[in-house]
Amino acid sequence: MLLNFFLLIIGFYVLVKSADFLIDGSTALAKRLNIPTIVIGLTIVASGTSAPELSVNIIASLAKSNEIALGNVIGSNIANILLIAGISAVFTPLLVKPNTTWIEIPFCFLSALVTLILANDKIIDALSFSYISRSDGIILLLFFTIFLVYNFFIGLKNECDKNLIVKEYTILKSIIIIILSLCFLFGSGWLIVYSAKKIALSLGISERVIGLTIVAIGTSLPELITSLVALHKKEIDLALGNVIGSNIFNVFFILGISSVIYPINIAGTNNIDLLLNILASLLLFIFVFTGKVRKIDRTEGIIFLVIYFSYVIFLFYKK
Repeated sequence: MLLNFFLLIIGFYVLVKSADFLIDGSTALAKRLNIPTIVIGLTIVASGTSAPELSVNIIASLAKSNEIALGNVIGSNIANILLIAGISAVFTPLLVKPNTTWIEIPFCFLSALVTLILANDKIIDALSFSYISRSDGIILLLFFTIFLVYNFFIGLKNECDKNLIVKEYTILKSIIIIILSLCFLFGSGWLIVYSAKKIALSLGISERVIGLTIVAIGTSLPELITSLVALHKKEIDLALGNVIGSNIFNVFFILGISSVIYPINIAGTNNIDLLLNILASLLLFIFVFTGKVRKIDRTEGIIFLVIYFSYVIFLFYKK
């Protein structure tokens, strides 16, 4: 089991580094091909922090590991709000912009609600089982397209491309970096899924619990790093925007792609996780309006952390 934990840690390290190199290579190539910087920022860079979740989920879907595929996405989303936003708010109260308040947070809540609906065929359609089908996956991808269009127009309005730093690589070097990064990205994804399943077996706990906790936290490391760096640079709105954007991307794109590759079976216990995912988004929206200024303050950050660690304790207690 110690060997599997070591492999898991190595897998997470290679996963995060590969995602960084993939962004560098892809942005450099796009710039060489004269693709507008705003398009680069809203596609390659914006999806970069979710590349670990994507690679792990693709591998999990190909391996038909439903519990890890679903647990990684839902666990990451829960961790993004309750853990990462919670930690960030404890360090510095998070100011929330109007667009984030009225569009992005509600869209994040919508993603959680849509997931719950699509995952409950037993209740809604009176079927003998519940699953997120390929057609459900296509629906999620259509929602993602809407979100992408929204981001594009917001980017045009705010001229968000000015501060984007792009590496000066040749086309050949960029292609080599992209190919190698993808190889290491999916190789480390396979290593994470493999070692996580072995750890679950050794500890006598379900793959669902491993996916919701260890795997989800590991693949959320880029979001945590990005948020803490943003706080250090006093870019407060970026810290929260990174979390919300990642949650929307995780559900509508990553879960969409995963279910298109292989339909995801849903167990009854998954509803607990899906409901907490909704609650986290709802609390985020409510907390914005608890003070005179629209922000998430330290007290609310602590509440997020208490809820998250209580949830993790509950998962392992009910293993």
